[in-house]
Amino acid sequence: MGNIVFISASDGNNAVLAREVATHALALGHTVEHVSLNEYDFPVYTVAREKATPVLDGIDRLIEVLERGDAWFVFAPEYNGTCPPALNNTIAWLSREGDDFRRLFRDRTVALGTHSGGGGHHVIMTMRMQFSYLGCVVIGRSLVTNKKKPANPDTINAILASMTPR
Repeated sequence: MGNIVFISASDGNNAVLAREVATHALALGHTVEHVSLNEYDFPVYTVAREKATPVLDGIDRLIEVLERGDAWFVFAPEYNGTCPPALNNTIAWLSREGDDFRRLFRDRTVALGTHSGGGGHHVIMTMRMQFSYLGCVVIGRSLVTNKKKPANPDTINAILASMTPR
C-alpha cells in the first residue's frame, strides 16, 4: 500500500473529515501523514514578499512531508464558491520554490474532499482545475459531505483504492 498525505485547509469539519478518512486508509493498509495548512501560517504571497523573504519559515518542512506522499488527499471547505485562502496561499508559495513550479505537483495523485455548508461542489471544481493545471493526476471521484450528508464509507474506500497501485 502507499503513504497518503492528508492535507487539511481548515481546522474544523474538514480536519474531522480527514481524520475519518484516515481511519479507512489505515484499515486498508496505507500509512498516513497529516498536514494542517493553518499550522504553517504563511504570510500572504506577493512577489514583493517573496523577494523580501528568501527563506520562508516552514516551507522546507512542508515540502519534505508532501514529497514523502505517494498520493495526497486534500480536504478544504468552500469559501465564497472557491478554495479557502490557506490553500491558495500555500500553493502559491509552494509553486515558487525551485526552478520548476510544477516539480512538487507533477504526476502526483490527488483526491479531493470537502465538508461544506455551501454544497462543496464549487470548491471541488476549483481544486480539480488548479491541481490538474499544476500537473497532478486528480482522481475523478470526490468526497462531498455536509451536516445532513455524512461521508459514505463505500465512497471513501473507492477513492482510497484508486489512489495508489495495488
